[in-house]
Amino acid sequence: MTRAPSGPLDGVRVVELAGIGPGPFAAMTLADLGADVVRVDRPGGAGLGVDPAQDLTNRGKRSVLVDLKTPQGVAHVLDLVERADILIEGYRPGVAERLGVGPQPCLERNPRLVYGRMTGWGQDGPLAHSAGHDVGYIAVTGALGLAGKAGQPPNPPANLLGDYAGGSLYLVLGVLAALHHARAEQGAGQVVDAAVVDGTSHLTTMIHALLAAGGWQDRPEANLLDGGAPFYGTYETADHRYMAVGALEERFYVQFLDLLGVAGEVPDRADPEAWPRLRAEVARAFAQRTRAQWSEVFEGTDACVAPVLSLREAPDHPHLRARRTFLDLDGVPQPAPAPRFSRTPPADPAPPPAPGADAAAVARDWGLPTAAPDTDAAGALHRATPPRPGPAPVPPAADPGPPGP
Repeated sequence: MTRAPSGPLDGVRVVELAGIGPGPFAAMTLADLGADVVRVDRPGGAGLGVDPAQDLTNRGKRSVLVDLKTPQGVAHVLDLVERADILIEGYRPGVAERLGVGPQPCLERNPRLVYGRMTGWGQDGPLAHSAGHDVGYIAVTGALGLAGKAGQPPNPPANLLGDYAGGSLYLVLGVLAALHHARAEQGAGQVVDAAVVDGTSHLTTMIHALLAAGGWQDRPEANLLDGGAPFYGTYETADHRYMAVGALEERFYVQFLDLLGVAGEVPDRADPEAWPRLRAEVARAFAQRTRAQWSEVFEGTDACVAPVLSLREAPDHPHLRARRTFLDLDGVPQPAPAPRFSRTPPADPAPPPAPGADAAAVARDWGLPTAAPDTDAAGALHRATPPRPGPAPVPPAADPGPPGP
């Protein structure tokens, strides 16, 4: 695949050391915005049993195949690092150092490099070397408890809240901020330590403010935004589907009651003691019609009501279709790059590449030796030109200790 320049990050070069979870999504986001992302795939894949060429988080990237357990493989990666602006890795603390591609050798090779590290627990702390997944990370931040119903176990919102919102997007924010600094006069590269627990905790800032001010109860389904209020939640319809209600402001709430057909028949919402009765009346009304019928009633109004759609239904919603919020690329429906840009709109992303498919093109475009004969049968890039001179190296982050298992 040869890249066509586009997007606000056109000209930014990113090396992604292939992994799982929030790191690939962060690299995909950078690729969506126009960065040239080269994914360093390992022989045998990431171990998830998913074909990388079908994984949409690999879209818009290019792939080379490198064995980091060999000196030649490490040399290949350092050649790429020399020419890169950003590196992203998602290993446990210490693993990149053990492999020879940690911050110190990378920043010595390219002092302006932004070295982005993505983990669940962070690079230090008692749990830094422990295994984990999204559900555990958001559990200890208090965020998972916000998603529960009173008296029932909380349900994790897939891995959207932790891995992607608290992890990937904070890594993207961090590496772009560090890149801005590195490109300033006398700027230098640095290490960005992005942890899911940090980002997810940061997302709860407003809730902590309400909690400190006495405006939030530290238990589920007892507050304005957690399903406790009957005018902010979901209701079942006659066809056993659901409508979402968010009529917070008084003027929107008045219109909501009117269109629902219960104006003047429900208790005052200002009295929390009356919320159970109010909820029962609203539920009774919604149960009289189907989701499609209620959607027609509320569409285009200020009542703040919307149908709860499935993932397969979402791309066909009229508003999302009009905005091209979802794309159909090569027969695969997928979310479009976001956000939108008036001067530098990104192109539609290219399909995910097969591992090693782009070794020749990357070698040519990044100024490495040509793919043949300097590329082996597996598609791994071979030793490149000597490193270019640069300013004094930036001291690496403190060694976090031995790698996890």
